[in-house]
Amino acid sequence: MKNMMRGVMLAVMLASLPLMSSVPGHAATASPADQQEELLLKKKKAAEAKKAAEARKAAEARKAAEARKAAAAKKAAAAKKAAAAKKAAEAKKAAEAKKSAEARKIQARRQSDGTCRGFFGCLLGSKPRASVLRASTGSAARDVATGEDISWDKASKYAPGSLVVSTPERALYLVTGPGEARRYSVGVGREGFQWSGTSTIVSKSEWPTWRPPPEMIKREAAKGHILPAVMEGGPENPLGARALYIGGKIYRIHGTNAPGSIGGAVSSGCIRMMNTDVIELYERVKIGAKVYVYQ
Repeated sequence: MKNMMRGVMLAVMLASLPLMSSVPGHAATASPADQQEELLLKKKKAAEAKKAAEARKAAEARKAAEARKAAAAKKAAAAKKAAAAKKAAEAKKAAEAKKSAEARKIQARRQSDGTCRGFFGCLLGSKPRASVLRASTGSAARDVATGEDISWDKASKYAPGSLVVSTPERALYLVTGPGEARRYSVGVGREGFQWSGTSTIVSKSEWPTWRPPPEMIKREAAKGHILPAVMEGGPENPLGARALYIGGKIYRIHGTNAPGSIGGAVSSGCIRMMNTDVIELYERVKIGAKVYVYQ
């Protein structure tokens, strides 16, 4: 009986061993190598998590910096644009004021002059010297704007900004676009002094100095007309308020002190315009613009 009881107890104890091994506190103890490996794995995961957090933080900081930079650039561009617009408006206002002042000055002189007197009266805008032969020039006219925007089929043959002078029409066309131009009345060369050709505007001048070429001085002297060697720019100067110089030629497109000559064949080859017109043309035409003159 005792042996039987011992056998039963031994069987019970053997059956309970697997259950005891699953109870907390009864697990097998890990080896030092396993513990070291587990510790290294935890450190590695912590380091990777820290690195990822720092990368996210750096990316957010970089994004914020770029946003601030973009905002600053946008603000600077807007300020630059506003400053440029203000400068352009001021320049336009100054140009208009200058143009108005010059127009008033010219108009006042015309009103006070009344009519031109003789050859030099119309050529130089003043009384001729006693030694200069007077010539009949007809009645004087006032300086007025003749420019008008028109539809012009021939404009399509030329680049915008080109100047086209039609001698028979006594007209100058400023091409403004396909089929469009601004037309001005002009004075052209008298018989024997008319010409045709293609060139460019090489320079421009405000209130230009007049230096008659030697052949003109000699030619007019033979007629009894004494021309000065040099005449400074001003309202009395026959070149008027502005001059646009044509490359390769002795000729210019210029203003006048004798508005009554506009529309006629009166010059020694230059193209004359009303001062009001040539001031406007001076502002609109660029150096290098093409010039076409037709007879």
